[in-house]
Amino acid sequence: MHPLLFVLGIPLLGSLLLAFTGHRPVARAVNVAVSFATLLAAGTLTADVVARGPTFAWGREFFIDPLNVFLVTLTAFVGFTTAVFSRPYMQVELAHGKMTAPRLRLYHSMYQLFLGTMLFALTTNNLGILWVAMEAATLATVLLVSVYRTAASLEAAWKYFILCGVGIAQALFGTVLLYMAAGKLLGSSGGALLWTNLEAVKGSLDPDIMALAFAFLFIGYGTKVGLAPLHNWLPDAHAEGPTPVSAVLSGLLLNVALYGILRCKVLADGALHNHLASGLMMGFGLLSVVTAAFFLWRQKDVKRLFAYSSIEHMGLITFAFGMGGPIANFAGLLHMTVHSLVKSAIFFAVGHAAQKAGTQAMDGIRGLITVSPTVGWGLMLGSLAILGLPPFGVFASEFLILTTAMREQAWATPFLLLALGVAFAAIFARVQPMVFGETSVRRLPHPPALLPVFAHLGLGLMLGLYIPPYLNAWYAQAARLLGG
Repeated sequence: MHPLLFVLGIPLLGSLLLAFTGHRPVARAVNVAVSFATLLAAGTLTADVVARGPTFAWGREFFIDPLNVFLVTLTAFVGFTTAVFSRPYMQVELAHGKMTAPRLRLYHSMYQLFLGTMLFALTTNNLGILWVAMEAATLATVLLVSVYRTAASLEAAWKYFILCGVGIAQALFGTVLLYMAAGKLLGSSGGALLWTNLEAVKGSLDPDIMALAFAFLFIGYGTKVGLAPLHNWLPDAHAEGPTPVSAVLSGLLLNVALYGILRCKVLADGALHNHLASGLMMGFGLLSVVTAAFFLWRQKDVKRLFAYSSIEHMGLITFAFGMGGPIANFAGLLHMTVHSLVKSAIFFAVGHAAQKAGTQAMDGIRGLITVSPTVGWGLMLGSLAILGLPPFGVFASEFLILTTAMREQAWATPFLLLALGVAFAAIFARVQPMVFGETSVRRLPHPPALLPVFAHLGLGLMLGLYIPPYLNAWYAQAARLLGG
């Protein structure tokens, strides 16, 4: 039995089970157990691919290679640690009246469905199924963002649904155009949408149709990445949804959407023999970095602050992949990994801080180092890590991106340096008083469970000092596959 069956089946079965039992006290433990089982299945799949190389499943409809195998493992790992975090977090939300039993059932069920659809999107070889999985993830996310049923959360969910719905419609049109280009070479069978078939004939695809197809695919999936100027949904969704949802949105969904763009870029580069795809990615990536950096100064809500930080970092990653080449692609993959780990850790710490303070407004959160030293240090170390302070992994990936830009895209380097400097000043100036400011709030009698925070930060630190050989080999293989 192929291990991919368990990777995809466990979260979907878990979603069905929690749809009936998600309101019971045991549901929080079931959510953790299902997420852990998914992680074990992902680890088994990864070991299988490492031992045997790229593999197909169920004919050729699903395909695992060095580009998606590490993202599958990363998605399962962050999904598990977020489930661990959400267990006590949701208990407090229930006690405070923000969650009810029906909402808790919806949350647990949609959380597993969300993970399942992202794993489907990552592992499918069929670009049509990729689109369907991304649309399903969108619908699951709408329900997760709106789970509090407040006016603000419903508005955020509606904005997310409209903007990402329009974006995903553009991606559908791009997929149809891609099918048209492939149909001339591969016939009108379902094989015309299989990425491996398209990759084999990419040099013969109609360049005019492919140029238009990539433009629509980039706009469509770029909306879900949160690239400016299509980013307006992201800060609201982060601020109004539950904190565990913010963690998986920043840590996982943005990566999966960017993965879809990367698969399409490989085809566009082979068909067009020009720099259209690279230029679009560099241009919108740089615009996102600069836009987000200056918007950081205007934020008063701590979750919106780090939502704009996610836009900044996804823009930087997109810019790196736009430059292409082995070093920039390697740096982009490394940055995807460390950003997922560190940003989700930050949201874990922010969730505990906001629960204790009773507000997400940064002016209302002070003296975390006194109230709860573990929360305070978790937020401060996470902020320093995401700002690129050495020796965290974000510094290593940003250093590679910047040095590559200096050599290959010198015109962009001043903008990148300016934006990163502005972002550093904006975030540090706001986090420092939240952690070290004066407060009259009494210290928590018991420290909150922050193992996921420091586990993620520890991995982020390790990747700045040492990349294990097998992980380095994945990155190198994936970087070569992306070309550029």
